[in-house]
Amino acid sequence: MFTKKTPTPVEASWQDALARFDDWQLARGMGEKTRRAYGVDLAQLAEWASGRELEPGDLTHRELRHFAGVVSERGAMKSTVARKLAAIRTFYRQMVERGDLQANPAELVSSPKKDAYLPKVLKPDEVSELLERIPGSTPLDLRDRALLELAYAAGLRAEELVNLDVESLDPDAEEVRVDGKGGRTRVVPVGEHAWRAIDRYLARGRTVLNTGASPALFISKTGKRLSTSDVRRRLRIQTRRAGVSPHTLRHSFATHLLEGGADLRVVQELLGHASISTTQLYTHLTGERIREVYARAHPRA
Repeated sequence: MFTKKTPTPVEASWQDALARFDDWQLARGMGEKTRRAYGVDLAQLAEWASGRELEPGDLTHRELRHFAGVVSERGAMKSTVARKLAAIRTFYRQMVERGDLQANPAELVSSPKKDAYLPKVLKPDEVSELLERIPGSTPLDLRDRALLELAYAAGLRAEELVNLDVESLDPDAEEVRVDGKGGRTRVVPVGEHAWRAIDRYLARGRTVLNTGASPALFISKTGKRLSTSDVRRRLRIQTRRAGVSPHTLRHSFATHLLEGGADLRVVQELLGHASISTTQLYTHLTGERIREVYARAHPRA
């Protein structure tokens, strides 16, 4: 018969610190996916530190830099190392807030410069073709058309789409209330094409699918709230295009707004970005498009 291993004092100190950190995240309304990701990254740090008999308060910026180097040497991408360091900074920030430490050692560890990443963006006519291709003959088709029209019209994440309830809609104002990352709520305007698709779905699709009493806006054929994997799967089925995801529609939404002259701060609010630096990615995208047009149109380009 196996006996459960008793954690060493160092391991126990990490278990206690990570449990308190999770409580801290819950109190601040941090999402389950974020908490789970932080938990995985910090568990790796805890295992590494415990093997060196180092408790949470023993780590300095030198040990943390060494840990980041070990992660990198094991083949992790720069973005993965940067994500782990972000989790570590947040962990030590809450220790400082609790009074367990005087300073955050992770603040002295710089993240590796991320590899350049430009998300896939569709042209406006490609989006129109993609959406118009979806038939409106069945309740599921009506749902998918409304779902994808709204994804592009409001620039919503897949998780935000599936978390919408019918009560999130404001037809009179042509707006939708969105619960985004970090517990932040925003109100986003929705265009006429999307509203027409939503109206058709509510009248002829959702009434058939909603066999129970689900408050969810988008529901499955069994009457349950859709999952994010459902959204991705239906997008692949309906578009028959590889590489097109809900985030492709979100990126296209932002890029098309900026190309149409929208202010960067407005786009930030519509996307629900906490930092303007995240939204600035799309200025690089529009810059690439400008260079393409120039090279194609100018006689001496």
